[in-house]
Amino acid sequence: MTFELRHLRYFLAVADTGHVTRAAEQLGIQQPPLSIQIRALEKQLGLPLFHRRPRGMELTDGGRLFLADARRILADVAATQHRMERVARGEQGELAIGFTSSAAAHTFTPEALRVCRKEHPDIHLDLSEHNAAELTEALAAAKLHCALLRVPVARPEGIAFETLLREPVAVALPIDHPLARKSGAKRVLALDELREESFILVRRPGAPGLYGNLIALCEERGFHPRIAAEVDRMMTNVNLVAAGAGISIVPASMQGMQPDAVAYFPLAESARLDAPLTLAWREADFTGPTKTFIGLLRKIARRYRPGKAMTVAKRAQA
Repeated sequence: MTFELRHLRYFLAVADTGHVTRAAEQLGIQQPPLSIQIRALEKQLGLPLFHRRPRGMELTDGGRLFLADARRILADVAATQHRMERVARGEQGELAIGFTSSAAAHTFTPEALRVCRKEHPDIHLDLSEHNAAELTEALAAAKLHCALLRVPVARPEGIAFETLLREPVAVALPIDHPLARKSGAKRVLALDELREESFILVRRPGAPGLYGNLIALCEERGFHPRIAAEVDRMMTNVNLVAAGAGISIVPASMQGMQPDAVAYFPLAESARLDAPLTLAWREADFTGPTKTFIGLLRKIARRYRPGKAMTVAKRAQA
């Protein structure tokens, strides 16, 4: 036995008005088709829903029981429709967001998440941390809606990348490093001074990225950096610097991590080696909560960098 939602609406109209003709007028249909539909519903249910009286329609015992169910079903359908409309407008739903540790270290990221929760409390944020390669792969596999990272290490088909902000990089040295001991607080270090140092890099071997760019710039300066370790997370990178395992180049917003064990200095070549904050998302998912979140990030980014246009870099433009 099956019936359609319209049959429930027809039944409620007759039950509420107590009259087929008035119900038909309310529904904007003719009285004979409405009577036929009510009889068809009764036949499907296997019991009469109304007593036909000279002056109108009166619910049977079965009709009164069915009335409660019909109201509940239509109320549930209306609630579902309203919920889906809110999801379509980006006001409600699930949003899986990934970020790298260095992207999370920038004040922009916690501010964006805080504002999103405040302005859109019905969007549930599912947060996770990965390296740039893992984030890109998760986006391509539709396991994330969007991600915040630094320099993309790959540009799969269907993934959009947008540079929200750019910031300078800094040299991270163990606190007892000779350069740290003899450098003033505002001393700017050049790559040439780091020729003999051992670097700790956060990257995927063979892939581009912030540290791929660093290696290219070192080679342009006439040397290949000695690599002490390659790690997956920026925080691991800083912790190894703190342990004296080597030095590194980090986004300036990382300054303050391990302050008792790591000293930070501006890099002279920052103009050639800045650290972008990049937003990535699936182009096919630019709707609902994802669209709302991207719009929010763009608005906040404009406050960080007033008057400067953002760069959109998609695979077709790469």
